Amino acid sequence: MAGWVHHKGPAVALPRDNIDTDQLIPARFMSTPRSAGYGDYLLHDMRRLDAGALDPAFPLNRFGAASVLIAGPNFGSGSSREAAVYALVDAGFRTVIAPSFADIFAGNAVNNGLLPARVTPSEADQLTAACDDGTAEVEIDLETGCIRCGDLRITFDLDESWRVKLMNGWDDIDLTQQHTDAIATYREERQRDAPWAWPAKR
Repeated sequence: MAGWVHHKGPAVALPRDNIDTDQLIPARFMSTPRSAGYGDYLLHDMRRLDAGALDPAFPLNRFGAASVLIAGPNFGSGSSREAAVYALVDAGFRTVIAPSFADIFAGNAVNNGLLPARVTPSEADQLTAACDDGTAEVEIDLETGCIRCGDLRITFDLDESWRVKLMNGWDDIDLTQQHTDAIATYREERQRDAPWAWPAKR
């Protein structure tokens, strides 16, 4: 997975609260191999009319492809399915901006290169208004933690370890491997200082 520091792309606003993982990708699509791509399943039932055709009034259908999604609070709640993140990434999204995220969703997002940028409710409302006509572009800077959209300048909250993972394209294993030497040193010291804690050698 490639890391990133700066991103600029078109934004779309979906100002709804509590968008959960089953809405992001319904469970009936979970048997599809990841290699086939999950982008077409993103918000599948919300984006379509009863007959199955795309709803032209739905924000993600009204405008062209976007890479920044602005949403309401409690985004990604529900189950722990990582496929919800896959659907967003496969659909071309690099960032989701919202007042709050479900913890498991946010962790899965970072591990797959998707930024969960947390802003205040009023800032989310400002961004939603700025992106209402589908023509706005949003700039994201991971180093400074800044979002720019026209005249708007907004900072977002992000755990520092998540920032490092996103910038380097790391997941949890990659992050742990950066401490290989320290782990080896600790193991050697532990074996020396507490030999009774280790299985007896035959």
